[in-house]
Amino acid sequence: MLSGALALAGCAKDTGGGGSDNASGQPCKTNPPPTATAPATTPAEQQAPPNASHMKVGLAFDIGGRGDASFNDASIAGLERAQREMGLSEIKSLDAGAGEPEDAKQTRLRQLAREGFNPVIAVGYAYADAVKIVAPEFPGTKFGIVDEDVQGIPNVTPLVFAEEQGSFLVGVIAAHRSKNCTVGFVGGVKTPLIEKFQAGFEQGAKAAAPDVEIKSDYLTPAGDSSGFQDPNKGSEVTQGQLESGADVIYHAAGASGKGVFSSVSSAGAMAIGVDSDQYNQPTVAEYKDVIITSMLKRVDLAVFDYVAAVARNDLSTLPEKFDLAIDGVGYSTSGGKIQDLVPVADAYKAAIASGQIEVVDKPQN
Repeated sequence: MLSGALALAGCAKDTGGGGSDNASGQPCKTNPPPTATAPATTPAEQQAPPNASHMKVGLAFDIGGRGDASFNDASIAGLERAQREMGLSEIKSLDAGAGEPEDAKQTRLRQLAREGFNPVIAVGYAYADAVKIVAPEFPGTKFGIVDEDVQGIPNVTPLVFAEEQGSFLVGVIAAHRSKNCTVGFVGGVKTPLIEKFQAGFEQGAKAAAPDVEIKSDYLTPAGDSSGFQDPNKGSEVTQGQLESGADVIYHAAGASGKGVFSSVSSAGAMAIGVDSDQYNQPTVAEYKDVIITSMLKRVDLAVFDYVAAVARNDLSTLPEKFDLAIDGVGYSTSGGKIQDLVPVADAYKAAIASGQIEVVDKPQN
């Protein structure tokens, strides 16, 4: 099964532990947590939500769309919160199709702009080229793009995150929870963005337990976005990691994460969710018992804050990056499965936020 899973992964990669399976059944020997010299976070000052009853806001989903229990769901949650708290006159979301041509993204953005939605929010780095083409065609419309640092276009605002920092924290948790001192990472598509999740997770696990073995695999190579919407492949690759000793597995695979959870549940192992607090997501509720935490990527917060900034006509209030220092990323405690590890994770969180620990955004092996 492992060989089949790795063949499917194509871009598979194992790191740590010298490449041999950890069959001892022993937990990791862990390092003491750091002592931070600065407060863990300095959240931005909260302002009352502006009145945005004059605004219509459009959102273009990435593949997976509503119900992915991940960052698409987080994006619409942020927009719906904006509608409730700011009184938006109308919101509209458009779905992406599996295997659609590239120009379909342009069509969605143009449709929203032509229908008077302003701003228009593109969810996902896959919209980068489409935004670069469409935004200049509608100079009076503001565009926000999640996960891509598009620069040089006056009416485009990037909404980007320090995914590696939040992933570091769940790597620490994984190393502490593993009974075999072997953990796993499953990425959807091997892109620089998803490699940030891998890099932080591996660094955090190694910081907590230098001898931990880490299995890291991708479902599809760059250019093949099906890795974000193939639960069967997610399940098979996860099964391979489980059979080679991993007992805590973190995924950054979009809707394919449902397959990761399925295999983990069947094996009686532990899983770590991503983007949203997946313990509380209805579409993966059947697996909540194995989800010990999730890496929180606050796409909901970024969407809400962006809409508020547009309503105030002051985009300068937005951060250059949503990171740990402003609680733009983090980890969840729903279900009470890691309460004993909160002081440990928060010690690392404080050290990262204060600059004592610098988290890499590219895998080191």
